[in-house]
Amino acid sequence: MKVREMPWFERPGARLKRKGAESLSDAELLAIVLWRGDQRENAIDLSHRVLASCNLPKLSVLSLAELQDLVHDEVKALKLVAMFEVLRRTEQVRQKGFSAKITCAEDVYHHFAARLADKKKEYFYALLLDTKNRIIAEELISVGLLDASLIHPREVFASAIKNHAKAIILVHNHPSGECTPSPQDEKVTEMLRSAGDVLGINVLDHVIIGQQGFANMDVEK
Repeated sequence: MKVREMPWFERPGARLKRKGAESLSDAELLAIVLWRGDQRENAIDLSHRVLASCNLPKLSVLSLAELQDLVHDEVKALKLVAMFEVLRRTEQVRQKGFSAKITCAEDVYHHFAARLADKKKEYFYALLLDTKNRIIAEELISVGLLDASLIHPREVFASAIKNHAKAIILVHNHPSGECTPSPQDEKVTEMLRSAGDVLGINVLDHVIIGQQGFANMDVEK
């Protein structure tokens, strides 16, 4: 049965209008986002199938390709990616510890945690700061294993030079969930700290994001 063939008062959109979003199940809310199914299943059946495979937290970290395989439709997959990214950015703004001015490693953690804590690959960023440690921009440097042989200072500092950054903070996640710095993390940090000294751009810290918290290497002890 197609959703439009259901009694109007049982359709997710009508129930949301009457009773509010909090009254709907996860599958009904997801069905509203996906909007319609296909010839094989309606939007509600599709949502139940998707959630039987992945709950919402797991669904939120799937790549576009993985979502497309799951929902069998590129547009629906794009909608889900966009929805979860909006939620991540909203949560970032709501975090009490977040500040546009970086005062400590915890500020960096709050800035990145919602999008990095559950990633299945390592994402390595440079956070660019001005003379007052206010965020100018962030630059995604690499995706994959963090390896000193694959990270070139040119890639890290090019944007910092272009944006006249006074300092940078290195940030990456550990897919294992643990945030203890590895020997490779220490090697990359020292290499980039030395490069920053030559360029006159301070590497203030290297913050590692895990599932339950963070660790920082406090480069400028």
